[in-house]
Amino acid sequence: MTVEVVPTADELARVVATRLVERLVALQDDGRVPSIVLTGGTIANQVHRAVLSVPAHRSVDWSRVEVWYGDERFVPTDDGDRNALQARQALLSALPLDPHLVHEMAAAGGEFGDDVDAAAAAYGAEILRVLGAEPRFDVLMLGVGPDGHCASLFPGHEAVRAPGVAVAVRDAPKPPPTRISLCMDTLGRADEVWFLASGEGKAQAVHDALTSDDVVAVPASGPKGRDRTLWFLDADAASQLPPDA
Repeated sequence: MTVEVVPTADELARVVATRLVERLVALQDDGRVPSIVLTGGTIANQVHRAVLSVPAHRSVDWSRVEVWYGDERFVPTDDGDRNALQARQALLSALPLDPHLVHEMAAAGGEFGDDVDAAAAAYGAEILRVLGAEPRFDVLMLGVGPDGHCASLFPGHEAVRAPGVAVAVRDAPKPPPTRISLCMDTLGRADEVWFLASGEGKAQAVHDALTSDDVVAVPASGPKGRDRTLWFLDADAASQLPPDA
């Protein structure tokens, strides 16, 4: 596990965006079609916008990048709360992506109507169809909430221990209450897991995630990369780091 601290949120976004572009270039140089998992939230949107300002982003063959989502708010497709909509507006619509390689979670009122269970099952099935019975991502990005949640897995919620690939989340303590999330096991199916946290309000949650082994109480303590787990923090989010971090 590596913890990287930079002074400000703006610098954090630039650092993560640069690292992401570098990783994509390296994977493609090895003949790979990179598979990345995006997250939502304020700092993630800053990262998405910052990618376009990294000169080396022009060296990425974006038509050969596969995009997934770690979670989604189960709201209509044009609702501003949707992570996919935010990512499109901040970054994806400006890139020459292959639409067949961009995998969004279903929206409420869409293909599955209001059946969030069917929507979650379909996303899990899509992952298995594309990536095989033992799916593996290259880079999986996650935020962390002030309560220690990650993706849409909240402390004490039954979804934290859900089996399978993706799970419907009802009665989430943070609105909107109905969501879809990758399951905890799936969040660990990445070569590299990148956590992004900015602001003093995340400091306690970062501390708890780095020191706890209680995944139900602190879901962000659970996901680990198979090769590396990286925590990208600004100075405020790092203000309560444990001494050995």
